[in-house]
Amino acid sequence: MTQVPAIYRILPEVILTLTGVAIMLIDASLPAHWRRRNLGWIAAVGTTLALWASIWQLSLPEGTAFFATVETSVFTVFFHVLICAIVLVALLLSLDSLPEANPHQGEFYALVLFGAVGMCLLTSAIELLLVFIALEISSISTYILAGFRKQTGRGPEAAIKYFLLGSFATAFFLYGIALIFGATGTTQIYEIAHLAPTAQNHSLVVAALALMLVGILFKVSAAPLHIWTPDVYEGAPLPVVALLSTAPKAAAFALLLRVVYEIFPSLHALWAPLLWIVAVLSMTVGNFAALRQQNVKRMLAYSSIAHAGYLLAAFAAIGSVGIAAASFYTAAYAAMNVGIFAVVAVVSGYGDELPLISDFRGLIYRSPLLGSLLIFFLVSLTGIPFTGGFFGKFYAFSAAVDGGAIALAIIGLLNSGLAAGYYLRFALVAAKRPEAGDVKAEPPKPRVGIAVGAALAFAVIATLLLGIVPNAVLHAAQSGAHTLQAPPLTQVDPPAVPLQSPQ
Repeated sequence: MTQVPAIYRILPEVILTLTGVAIMLIDASLPAHWRRRNLGWIAAVGTTLALWASIWQLSLPEGTAFFATVETSVFTVFFHVLICAIVLVALLLSLDSLPEANPHQGEFYALVLFGAVGMCLLTSAIELLLVFIALEISSISTYILAGFRKQTGRGPEAAIKYFLLGSFATAFFLYGIALIFGATGTTQIYEIAHLAPTAQNHSLVVAALALMLVGILFKVSAAPLHIWTPDVYEGAPLPVVALLSTAPKAAAFALLLRVVYEIFPSLHALWAPLLWIVAVLSMTVGNFAALRQQNVKRMLAYSSIAHAGYLLAAFAAIGSVGIAAASFYTAAYAAMNVGIFAVVAVVSGYGDELPLISDFRGLIYRSPLLGSLLIFFLVSLTGIPFTGGFFGKFYAFSAAVDGGAIALAIIGLLNSGLAAGYYLRFALVAAKRPEAGDVKAEPPKPRVGIAVGAALAFAVIATLLLGIVPNAVLHAAQSGAHTLQAPPLTQVDPPAVPLQSPQ
């Protein structure tokens, strides 16, 4: 067995950290009157290198490092690539969205990169204390980013709400770690997986599962732990919302997959019905609330709650089927959601000058490109065929049926029909011709810069590929699902096997 340097196991995180530190040092050394926009390009280059490093990790043998606290597997690479891609698109979007006169651009880009470090580490950590540290790294960065628009009242309000509620949720998760340590005497995930079923105090194991689920379900904004989502989305800048609605959720769902399928598979009879109920609540509450919204960001916030419910439907399946379906849906949702927020960011502007759905009236006539893209992403979120949203829901509901949750799949389909109401309403508003003499319907024509154009192109291509040729991503998700299992207790590091997907 060839010994792999431990640093290779966390190479993407190292690259992101060094890039963030470099941006902070450069920012501090520049004169106050110099523009900081080029720091965003440095952040984008660093994220691209981290994305390449994540893909390169497929050539490494599967294994752990740093005293079995992190691992490299197809599962971790899948989510590393997804998170780095989301962060890259969010950075490109912010390059054309942040005001050039903003003196804190360097801090913004550094915070995005440091948040990405926590998210990536969260997907590869196999030691619960490291999971907690990664969760805090990600959370602290996003708390600050949520309140980046300090000059508005809603910015600090969003940050305070997110911080206070997020701190409580993290405390629940930490308390769950303490209980599982008390029951098994370890915080190493693979060891817990072997020791938890035979723990003497079974009630501690059950309580640990419940508390950890509270912390994770908050991060994915699943009902009834979704209260923070609309306010935070409304108060945060749109590039931050594009990031918040996708990357942290992808990392949290990866953690949720580890918790239920890797740490507590023996408690499937307990967590499966609980997630069933949470999925139904998220779908129903999110869709009914979104129907009543006139603010675009709040509507999309409730939409994200509903999509968390669709994704949780995949957890009804047992084993690799549910893992693969949930992983694929996470990728599909990220592509179309970051795309629609990119369109809204270009149209509304950094200061949310056009916050209402009615403000988008006639968008396709003012900007045929942006209007068409808005309708395209709305169609994908609805789940119409030949888009990533269709196959995401198809695989999630198919997994629910395979797991025997036929009623859950039916409820999900009904909720998808309900969601079509507000998605298509938004699309019709954008396609409706402005009335003569309607001054509000004639705002300035949006300008698509090079950076945001590249971000939109990435989102469109990803959504189309996931809708037309989804097999490659689905195969990667299935390969990752097969690696998400605990090795024998006597074996510290898994054997050296290629990470490439089996033929």
